[in-house]
Amino acid sequence: MEKLQSYVSGQWQAGAGAGRLVRHAVTGESLYEVTSAGLDMTAMLAYAGQGGKQLAAMSFHQRALMLKNLAGHLAAQKEDFYALSAATGATRKDSWIDIEGGFATLFTYSSLVRRELSDERILVEDGWTPLSRKGGFGARHILTPKPGVAVHINAFNFPVWGMLEKLAPTLLAGMPAIIKPATDGAQLAQAVVKSAVESGILPAGALQIICGGVNDLLDLLGPQDVVTFTGSAHTGQTLRAHPNFNRQSIPFTMEADSVNSAILAEGAADEATTLFVREVMREMTTKAGQKCTAIRRAFVPRALLPQVKEALLARLGKVVLGDPAKEGVTMGPLASQRQLKDVSARVEQLSAQAEILCGAHLKPFEVLADDPAAGAFYPPTLLLCHQPKESPAVHNTEAFGPVCTLLPYDSEDELVELVALGEGSLVASVVFEAGQDVSELVGRLGPWHGRLHLLDPISAEESTGHGSPLPHLVHGGPGRAGGGQELGGLRAVKHYMQRTAIQASPGAMSRVTHSWNTGAPVVVDRVHPFRKYFEELAVGEQLKTARRTVTEADIVNFGCLSGDHFYAHMDKVAAAASLFGERVAHGYFVVSAAAGLFVDAAPGPVIANYGMEGLRFIEPVKIGDTIQVELTCKQKTRKPRRSPEDRPQGVVVWDIKVKNQRDELVASYDILTLVEAKD
Repeated sequence: MEKLQSYVSGQWQAGAGAGRLVRHAVTGESLYEVTSAGLDMTAMLAYAGQGGKQLAAMSFHQRALMLKNLAGHLAAQKEDFYALSAATGATRKDSWIDIEGGFATLFTYSSLVRRELSDERILVEDGWTPLSRKGGFGARHILTPKPGVAVHINAFNFPVWGMLEKLAPTLLAGMPAIIKPATDGAQLAQAVVKSAVESGILPAGALQIICGGVNDLLDLLGPQDVVTFTGSAHTGQTLRAHPNFNRQSIPFTMEADSVNSAILAEGAADEATTLFVREVMREMTTKAGQKCTAIRRAFVPRALLPQVKEALLARLGKVVLGDPAKEGVTMGPLASQRQLKDVSARVEQLSAQAEILCGAHLKPFEVLADDPAAGAFYPPTLLLCHQPKESPAVHNTEAFGPVCTLLPYDSEDELVELVALGEGSLVASVVFEAGQDVSELVGRLGPWHGRLHLLDPISAEESTGHGSPLPHLVHGGPGRAGGGQELGGLRAVKHYMQRTAIQASPGAMSRVTHSWNTGAPVVVDRVHPFRKYFEELAVGEQLKTARRTVTEADIVNFGCLSGDHFYAHMDKVAAAASLFGERVAHGYFVVSAAAGLFVDAAPGPVIANYGMEGLRFIEPVKIGDTIQVELTCKQKTRKPRRSPEDRPQGVVVWDIKVKNQRDELVASYDILTLVEAKD
């Protein structure tokens, strides 16, 4: 029997001795053995260190483009991955979520980092915080790549997406990864890693995979390493208690299966009820219910229980269970016979406190397959618990398959109490009618969930659904769900970096962060900064403009031009009684007048002004006040060229300070300009 090889220290190696046998989920045929016995974990860590050094030497944009190239490379081979996914029992739609959803996560993270972060190796997290009276001493927070390795221990249900959702932020943070996929589905995860390695897109050592156990790897980790886990709560809690994690203060993130909920809100009518039934049905049957986010408890107002029960049974009765390769099949088998036994045992536990309405334990079921007995087939199973307060099993027992329990409730207070018995979940869906106010319920459910999916007829038209974690949002939850956060946009990237507070003088801080801040030295040149190409501009280059005295005519003309006749600008009597004591200039006039002072009007390297950030009006500008602008080059980021025909260019962030004749700050903001580069 073929042994699934691991990628260790730059070589594909098979473990020693016999391993665990993995069978085809549909046909039961033997596929491969998995073992990691004899693999050198110390050598893996050393090899990862080589990759880490190369990753840390790259800028954020270089890593992001690397990720984009990797996603494109893998996407071109997706049909090969679909073929392997079929052996796990997944339908084409199930595989699409896993495979193409994983590639989409890489693309999304790549775009996010190139859009939100500067092209640097250090992430500057915040602005300058003065720590002294004169401003000569202050602080900022930076994040730097950890010089260790991220160990990812993944679940079986999403071999591709589950792996890539962790890998994307890890590589973007500048850390190498060692991936340990679940044994069921390891062949698919290994194929994706093999393709990634063979592409040559990643630095050597940036990615390794262990097919089998981790051996002594966790004992060898140090304080710069990170461990992330997805799987059962029991396994996660065992890992969390690893003595070396305690001893070395190793960050451990856990995303565990939880007893997630769907809630039909009080006051729901036919439209919301239909949405609720559809969502529960979809979550029960997608991936045969083998999703960490799948709905396990469906809460329904007691008066609506008969209607919901009948509708769900009608829809579940139309599910065609069988071999996904056969026409008409809508749900495939579980991942393995081991999983089949586990789900069956959990349903037995649930049935002690809930009535089985449909499913394997109630009557024989049909399977559209050549040899139904050989596969890990299990039908959709719906239960009903009449007394959920007195039935702890329905709140703490998860059957990781197409299983859900209906739970009636009589009031919102009772609902919140019942939901909390799940002791923390990844996600809950609240389904309600358009225009209905569920804000009070959201506030009470929030502490128990990592994500709340609010579904009404309006959002239903575009909603990605209850069970769809997105790269932009956190994926995790409190309590039983593990307390961790996978995904989450830039939060996930920061998880793999070290946050450090830097205290320094303004000048030293500017040199460290490659970003000018108030109080740092400036550079003054006779050439207007808007006449300079991207390369010619220096961070800290400053222009102090001519002055302009604001007149009553300015205020009146701007009010007529803009249509802004607010009393503080136009009504002398009302303005006198206001906090200003007299008429003041429009804030946006001040911004416009400032632009007139600092802009160089002739054609030049500045292509466009495409943004303004952090605008604050500090002091009012009154008739007769004189304003002056300090324009300072704050930060520069070169934009990558998509094709040789594109004009080379970069983004320049300018610090704008508008002051009056008393040198008082009246307005401050940043503007972003696109500036042409020479090459």
